[in-house]
Amino acid sequence: MSVRLPAPIPDIGADIAARLAQLEPLVAGGRAARLRESFDAAAIDALVVTSLTNIRYLTGFTGSAGVVVVTAEELVLVTDGRYREQAADQAARSASGARVEISSTAQRELIVAAVGNTARVGLEADHITWSTQRRYAAEWFADRSLVPTTGLVEALRRTKEPGELQRIELAAAIADSALARLRPRLLEGPTEVEFARELDSTMRELGATRPSFETIVASGPNGARPHARPSTRVIEPGDLVVLDFGAVVDGYCSDMTRTLAVGEVSDTARRMLEVVTAAQAAGVAAVRPGVAARQVDAVCRSVIDEAGWADAFSHGTGHGVGLDIHEAPGVGSTSDATLVVGDVVTVEPGVYLPGHGGVRVEDTVVVTTDGCRPLTHSTKDPAPHPTPDPALRRQPS
Repeated sequence: MSVRLPAPIPDIGADIAARLAQLEPLVAGGRAARLRESFDAAAIDALVVTSLTNIRYLTGFTGSAGVVVVTAEELVLVTDGRYREQAADQAARSASGARVEISSTAQRELIVAAVGNTARVGLEADHITWSTQRRYAAEWFADRSLVPTTGLVEALRRTKEPGELQRIELAAAIADSALARLRPRLLEGPTEVEFARELDSTMRELGATRPSFETIVASGPNGARPHARPSTRVIEPGDLVVLDFGAVVDGYCSDMTRTLAVGEVSDTARRMLEVVTAAQAAGVAAVRPGVAARQVDAVCRSVIDEAGWADAFSHGTGHGVGLDIHEAPGVGSTSDATLVVGDVVTVEPGVYLPGHGGVRVEDTVVVTTDGCRPLTHSTKDPAPHPTPDPALRRQPS
């Protein structure tokens, strides 16, 4: 089995500041109207939104505390005095149409008033604690019917708008550029923790708000754990090094994994690299609208199964990416999702062998009308000093 590996992208750090300045404004107007279209099927007349991510999506508000009430007529954001100016400014800039109510002592009254006389009040079952639900039922909405809902706002978030895609793609470009700068550093014997910190700081230097999750640097035997945390282990010649990381730009995440080989590695390690790279390429090729997400998982898994490592691929093939690093749709054997245009998903098969280490290769892609378009572009050549091939380099968009 042979796989043609793409070449490294150029360091585009100099272009990122300009691209940040050129991002389209995110407009939340219309999202509440689309949300209301789900009310009848959910058997609700109003929805109390408590997920901060969903609040941001509906109103543009990025504060750490708030509740949104969506009724047939209104979108109301309730928060406290710390966010008086911020909430009004962000709701206006996002053109969400939200009415902003501020109080540090009477939020309950404001939320109850916003719900009004509606009989059936939906709560976000995945984002509310049991104690809060009991308090709502006993004290806030004792004369209403409380209805658990799942995924109403998340379903809207699946299909990414152009401004959202811009931010995810720029976050991916920052991660690409950070890795391009730091790859040779693996030959200098850093610890896993040191290399993880350098990746994180370089992404920030390039314009990221923060890493999109805790960066994974897993070398040698540590790579056999899919979600190993960086340790003080020194990266040594002969190691496979799994690097799983991403950046956040204006709230939107990227996600990428590359596995690099430091010096000469074993025959088993080379075969792991070859098999996983082939499985990942097959999975990306399978991504298109109308395809069941579980089918993408099956395609990746079949390549690894054929190599004899079925039991060594111990997780799903991917997940959605956006305002959260893990969101709908899931891409695994139990997923019931069908891919649609505008989905942004990862494809990340892996093989993990105790005593040998691990290999995972991951791209984030957006589903298009005729297949998918990769948003991550780092070379899959496992060498810390990959051979450049200008014909395969991606030009910044």
